[in-house]
Amino acid sequence: MLTKKKAITLAISGILAASMSFSVAAKTTLKLSHNNDKTHPVHISMQNMADEVKKETNGEVVIRIYPNSQLGNQRESMELIQSGSLDMAKSNASELEAFQPLYGAFNVPYLFKDSEHYYKVLRDPEIGGKILASTEGKGFIGLTYYDAGSRSFYAQKPIKTPADLKGLKVRVQPSPSALEMMKLMGASATPLAFGELYTALQQGVVDAAENNPTALTLMRHGEVAKFYSEDEHTIIPDVLLISEKSWAKLTPEQQKIVKAAADHSMMTHKDLWAKATEEEVKKAKETMGVEFVKVDKQPFVDAVKPMHDKALADPVIGDLVKKIDAAR
Repeated sequence: MLTKKKAITLAISGILAASMSFSVAAKTTLKLSHNNDKTHPVHISMQNMADEVKKETNGEVVIRIYPNSQLGNQRESMELIQSGSLDMAKSNASELEAFQPLYGAFNVPYLFKDSEHYYKVLRDPEIGGKILASTEGKGFIGLTYYDAGSRSFYAQKPIKTPADLKGLKVRVQPSPSALEMMKLMGASATPLAFGELYTALQQGVVDAAENNPTALTLMRHGEVAKFYSEDEHTIIPDVLLISEKSWAKLTPEQQKIVKAAADHSMMTHKDLWAKATEEEVKKAKETMGVEFVKVDKQPFVDAVKPMHDKALADPVIGDLVKKIDAAR
C-alpha cells in the first residue's frame, strides 16, 4: 500500500509529466521555404518575423526558414503548400497568377507611379488585402508582401527601346502576363527557373533577362550581363504564403500574432530593401563593371498599352486595376 508521501510524489510527477506532454504537443513548428540566400533582405525580414512570432507565442510557434531552394524551387514549393506538405513559402505575384488570377493585377506593366503608390496599394485592405485573402479554399492564403524592386532588362548590350528586344530570347517567370508583355515588346519569352539563369545567360540559352538590380550581384548575373537598362517595366511584389492546413493548426490568437509579425516584417523589409538595392547597384558598377543605362520609358509604355486596356476590361481584375489607378 502506498504511503501518503509516495502518493503525493506520484501525483505531482503525473501532473508534471502531463504538463510537459501538453507543452510538447502545443509547440508548432512551421517550415518556410524561399529561393534566396541568407544575406538577402527577404531572408533577414523573414527571420525578424520568425523571432517576433517565437517571442509573442512564448515559443509555442517556431518558424524554421530554409533558404536557397533547399525544399524545392518556387513552383515546387507552391505545389507542396497546396497539398499541405509544406507550411510556408515565398513566391511572387507573377507566378501566383497561375494559381489565382487576381494576382495578375500586379503584373500589368507600368501600373505603379512610384514607391509611395506601390505601398499604398499593398496596404489597402480593399486591394492588397483582398488579393492576399483571395486564395482561401485553394490550399493557401497570403500573409504579407515583400518589396522585390522594379524589374528591368539586362543583357550583353543596352536595351534602350522595344526595338532592341526584337529577336532576343528573354528569360521570364512562368506567367501569362510576362509572356504577353514580351510578345508586345517584340522579344521571345523563355520561361526558366531562376536558379538556372546564370548558366543560361553564360551559354547563350537566353540573350537577356529581367529582374531587379540585386540579381546582378547576389546571383552574380552581372558577370554574364554587362548592361542594365532601367526601363522599370514592372514592380511585382514577393508574397509570403501559408498552407491552409498549417494555418488551421494555429489558435486564433496565434494566427493574429503570425499575421501581425508578417505585416511588421513587410515594413522592416521596405527599409532593408532600399538600403540593399543602393549597395548592390554600387557594387555592380564598381566591382563587376556593369553599366546602368537610363532609358526613355514612353516607347515601352506605348508598346504594352494594350495590356493595360485589356486589364481594365477584364471581368476578374478590372475593378482592382481601376482602384490601383485611382490610388495614384
